[in-house]
Amino acid sequence: MKRRAVSRALHLALLATVLLLASPQLLAWGPEGHRIVGQIAADRLSPTARGAIATILVDEPEPTLPGVANWADEVRDERTGPLHYINFPIGDCHYQPPRDCPGGRCVVAAIDSAISVLKDKKATAEQRRVALKQLVHFAGDVHQPLHGGRAEDRGGNTVPLQWHGEDSNLHKLWDVALIEAIEPDWQRYVERLASKASGVELGPLTADAWAMESCLIVAAPGFYPADHEPGPEYLTAWRGTVDVRLNLAGLRLAALLNALFPG
Repeated sequence: MKRRAVSRALHLALLATVLLLASPQLLAWGPEGHRIVGQIAADRLSPTARGAIATILVDEPEPTLPGVANWADEVRDERTGPLHYINFPIGDCHYQPPRDCPGGRCVVAAIDSAISVLKDKKATAEQRRVALKQLVHFAGDVHQPLHGGRAEDRGGNTVPLQWHGEDSNLHKLWDVALIEAIEPDWQRYVERLASKASGVELGPLTADAWAMESCLIVAAPGFYPADHEPGPEYLTAWRGTVDVRLNLAGLRLAALLNALFPG
């Protein structure tokens, strides 16, 4: 029995290593961040959109936007990994599909594809369900700045740093650590962002515009820490950006869904 447990543990460790090496970039925002985006959107759905989404997700274990927000990461593999991000050349944040999204294998094209399926009246119920779950997740992904980052450092994954005395990297810092430092409870995080939603200018409801915004954030002075052990000053400098990107992701997702399912 003990031998089987050890064997299973080794198998899981090997599988985790293979998946890590196969994925050009890691997860975006982490489970809590994606739930935050999903809940912000869910709270702002029109009655018609809310009803349509409930119908699409009726067979889900947790049939809500935050409930399905992490699905695309749960089924992620080497084939679907590139759909979670986009890389821009250093110094050029202008989206050029042939260069930045070859073969439609990037988060911008993935969002556009999901929208097309949801608009298609001939799409099956299963196709619409998958498309909605993808849209909820990828809308969160594209707002995480490092998912519009640089191929040279794999979206910050190869930028090592220490955070609170533990080994980490820049991508993981933005995925999880900054959110946890601001507010570790995702539902309370949603509540604190609610007061910041009024009067927010949504801008274009297009994935390419959202990706270019992320690229510009990554290019901003100070985004890459000056040393490998950023402290409270880094959190102070960037916590507002974390709030804005999470809030915008949820608000824009809601606006997009309300447009897709008009009353």
